[in-house]
Amino acid sequence: MEIISFTENLNFNDQKIVTKVLLETSFSKEIRILLKEGQQMKEHKAPFPIIVHIVQGAMDFGVQGTLHKLKQGDIITLASNIPHDLLALSDSIVRLTLSKQDAAERVQKVVADS
Repeated sequence: MEIISFTENLNFNDQKIVTKVLLETSFSKEIRILLKEGQQMKEHKAPFPIIVHIVQGAMDFGVQGTLHKLKQGDIITLASNIPHDLLALSDSIVRLTLSKQDAAERVQKVVADS
């Protein structure tokens, strides 16, 4: 058993999006993404299905050219290889659930390229 918090020890960065793997299980990786208002992740795809949970804040979440307004508490799921992008409308905490087969380094590369 392991207990973690998505809302403790937050280190937002004005210059870049902050990602951290908080938990890894036999079937998933739970990643915290901290975005300051105005920060964005450019369009990208995930090789496996993902779940995105807005723990705090608000986002414009683009999926294949359609914009979805997500707010605190909202969860969205995407199948693999679906183009999507994110824009933080306020300081936001995002929980990203990846398949165990996916790499957290891939998310870090997306962030670095945004």
